[in-house]
This record gives sequence, structure tokens and C-alpha cells, in this order.
Amino acid sequence: MATDTATIDRYGVMGHPVSHSRSPIIHRLFAAQTAQVLQYELLQVSPDKLEQAIRQFQRTGGRGLNITVPHKREVCRFVDQMSARARAAGATNTLTFQDGEIAGDNTDGIGLLRDLVVNLGVNLEGADVLILGAGGATRGIVSPLLEMQPKSLLIANRTLDKAQALVERFEDLGHVSACRFNAVPVAEPFDLIINATSAGFRGETPPYPQAAVSKKTFCYDLSYGFKPTPFSVWARENGAARSVMGWGMLVEQAAESFHIWRGVRPDTAPVLKQISITA
Repeated sequence: MATDTATIDRYGVMGHPVSHSRSPIIHRLFAAQTAQVLQYELLQVSPDKLEQAIRQFQRTGGRGLNITVPHKREVCRFVDQMSARARAAGATNTLTFQDGEIAGDNTDGIGLLRDLVVNLGVNLEGADVLILGAGGATRGIVSPLLEMQPKSLLIANRTLDKAQALVERFEDLGHVSACRFNAVPVAEPFDLIINATSAGFRGETPPYPQAAVSKKTFCYDLSYGFKPTPFSVWARENGAARSVMGWGMLVEQAAESFHIWRGVRPDTAPVLKQISITA
């Protein structure tokens, strides 16, 4: 017997652009694994139409949305209830519609931690961590990383003011500092370097400090692709212990959103394997 499409719970990812997103595939695999009946859509929405699109999705019975670039900060204006981790980040990537209200959460940080710590076995306690970039992606991961008690966390950015603003936001949580890309201290290599920029994809000269990498450095790119990213290539060429793209974070943050919406946590390992992703 066919399922009545009018009764299927609707979800989606809203961004600009969004056609490249793998989220529909991931959530379909989660749904099949957990016997959940749902529909997950790609919704390309320009910044000037964001509120209108969200309200329309809510009015027509939508249950939840993932929010991606460039809307993660702006969407906070339309949220009735915001989780502690979304408030800490100042950004939201997961919306839940219930009882006429919109609840906002941020699953990026927990998604990154689960990939680093659980999937990849990275020890963050006592580590020296460098984050390249001070944009929206960085906002979502600083607080969760500091909760793991690294020795230090340095945010490097093209402009110092933007990185310093994040330091002021999170300095009560741990040892966090800021500098420009060209001022990254290189006396000692970092244990973990996280790339949160898209410079390599835009054809710009990547701001990757060569002397910050050693054979003990784990390099992680928040970006991902079916071919190595410019940062991944750079890390390998400069002798990093390991270079990983952000596929695992993508799947893990999606699993957290799925759990928020459906109350069941999918097993991410077979999903990573099924979509032929290798870290």
C-alpha cells in the first residue's frame, strides 16, 4: 500500500547555493536505517527571501530545517527558542517547528567532536589547536573544542578584528587567542590544524602556515569533496601526520539534527561507508 504523501513529515536544507549538498542522501539513509518515514528537500533561498521561505515552510507543515551558508547567523533572528550551544555559537543550523514556534540549535560543534574523537581517535585534551578562519563555521566549533580542554586554541584570520571578536566571545571558556594569518607563531608545530576557510576553492592563495605543520600534526578541513581539497593537498605535501576532509563532520552533525527531530540516533558508520566516503 502506497504511503499518503500528505502525511509524510517534511524536512529540508536551506542555503544559497545548496545544489551541492549531500544532506538529502544522508537523511534518506538515516530514515531507511531507523524505519522513519520522511521527506527531505533541497531549498535554495537567497538572503533577502530567507524569512519568507522559513515562514512558508512552517505554514505548510514542515517539521524541521537544516540551515547552511550563508544563513546560519541571520536565521537566529527568527527563532523563538534557542539552545545553549546555538546561543554560544551565535549561529543556528537546525530548526524545529512545533506548536507554532521555531526552536533553533547548532549541531556543527558536536558533529566535529564526534568525528575527531570517536571516529578518528584524536586526543584534544592538552593539545595545541589552530583554526584558520573566523567566519560562521568557526563560531560553531570554538565552544565545543574548548570544552575538551586543549592546552591552547589560536584563531588566525586575514583581518585581526574578526578573530579577536571571537576571542572576546569565548575567552571565559579556555585559553583562546587570535592573530593574522601571516603572524601564526611557528616555534612549535600544532597538534591539530582545522581549516575553516574556503580560500583554496576560490582560487586565492591559501593562508596555510607551512612551519605550523609537523609529522605529529593532524590536519582537518571543514570542507569536503570527492577529490582532495586544496588544504588536504597542502597538508600532505608538508608532512602532516594525517589529512582529513570534513565528510565525517557532515554526517555526524546530520545525525544530531536527525536525533533532535525524530528522537532516534542513527548509526553513522554504515552511512559513511554506504556513500563511499573515505576519511
